[in-house]
Amino acid sequence: MKRSPELLRLADSVLLPGFEGRRPPDWLRRRLGEGLSGVVLFSRNVGTPSQLAELTAGLRAERPDAVIGIDEETGDVTRLEAHTGSSRPGNYALGVVDDVSLTEEIARGLGADLAAAGINVNFAPAADVNSNPGNPVIGLRSFGADPALVARHTAAWVRGLQAAGVAACAKHFPGHGDTAVDSHHGLPGVNASLEELHDVELRPFRAAIAEGVRMVMTGHLLVGAYDPELPATLSPHILTDLLRREMGFDGVTITDAIEMAAVTERYGIGGASARAVAAGADLICVGGENSDDAVVATIREAIADAVTEGLLSEERLADAARRVGELAAWSASSRSEQPAADLGTAEDHHVAVGLAAARRAVRVTRRPGADPLPLVTAPHVVELSPRMNLAIEKDMPWGVGEPLSKLLPGTTVARLEQENAGTALGEAALLPAADRPLVVVVRDAHRHAWQTAALDRLLAARPDAVVVEMGLPGRTDLGAVHIATHGAARVCGQAAAEVITGLLEP
Repeated sequence: MKRSPELLRLADSVLLPGFEGRRPPDWLRRRLGEGLSGVVLFSRNVGTPSQLAELTAGLRAERPDAVIGIDEETGDVTRLEAHTGSSRPGNYALGVVDDVSLTEEIARGLGADLAAAGINVNFAPAADVNSNPGNPVIGLRSFGADPALVARHTAAWVRGLQAAGVAACAKHFPGHGDTAVDSHHGLPGVNASLEELHDVELRPFRAAIAEGVRMVMTGHLLVGAYDPELPATLSPHILTDLLRREMGFDGVTITDAIEMAAVTERYGIGGASARAVAAGADLICVGGENSDDAVVATIREAIADAVTEGLLSEERLADAARRVGELAAWSASSRSEQPAADLGTAEDHHVAVGLAAARRAVRVTRRPGADPLPLVTAPHVVELSPRMNLAIEKDMPWGVGEPLSKLLPGTTVARLEQENAGTALGEAALLPAADRPLVVVVRDAHRHAWQTAALDRLLAARPDAVVVEMGLPGRTDLGAVHIATHGAARVCGQAAAEVITGLLEP
């Protein structure tokens, strides 16, 4: 069997690539017209709301039913607000508040923003149960470590997002929470038993399926209880036997970014893509910055060749294309049913809800007899900045110094990284704070020995310091006052600044 035009078109219909720039490149326009299913957007494609709407309209001019997806989790993982920081807290903060109506409202507001921008699929929520506090890639992206809590908030997120006409995507199936390896760089293993998987990891996905979630994203995970040889993305035991037959999911299964090392090291990007479709995936997400015409052609041809060589049946490929088409049809129908909104009023409301949620998520621990709050004089703020995983935008603004400087003019800020934290603590941190309050901001301090060491030195010299943890909280007895925001979104920093100045009593 040769690569017929029909076969190549089928292969195109299961590909969802990214691209560079804020305008659709010529190669992408051409491929959409030839049958490419759609695109995945990243912060590199996003400028202003009007620019984004113009971009998606240009894509739909080539293919009206295009699937246009984005990875907008809110909180630490945002593409819409990567240049400013998110106006909504992330999952962990919502789990701390534990108000499912609030989670649903946050998701519905986000869905309205996405729909207004012409986006019809959102790769959220993360349904992972973060049972390993040392997890390098999930952490605050999870609603928490309690599977029942994660399940109810996953369901609420799906309800809210899909009520706005945007398809939700529960990820990373069958659960990335109990791992210690980042699948961007290697293959994480999940060592849980079948019973543990059903009680913990799979529980939120069952809740999402019961809520009618339209999409599930696979995790590049080796789950030995189901398949000791192949990662979930490439495993028919997991994608077909477990997800389809046992759990009854009938929507679209999409891979996590197929270029990640966890699956490409062994098979290459084309081989991994073909094997994922054969295992039960319906869409291949090609998210890397190197996505271009040549990469898409390589994957398309590898999928077509897999059919001609017998690795992948044409029936399985056609079934995947059918499911993608049904998703696009649902999206078009849902968009037509959405009432026109007063966008200015709606935006103001969503921003207010996001800040209110961040305020509710703040937790404060005070050392008896040593409470310096509220601060009334401008402090010196030291922010210890770790290297974040690839899911989080490298240059996204975060911290407490900027919002605090607006509330207490004269506030100064020093940001230290691992490379200079050991040598610069005196000059950059302690000297400028010699006659002023000191605020130390950390992010996942329990996972970074250098942050812990720097914090110990600073608190030994300044036990009256205020400590703000903007990552996953470890110890909460550090400093005269310890403030846990449960996220590094812009609104989380604002909420912390309000606590420090006495404007907010958590």
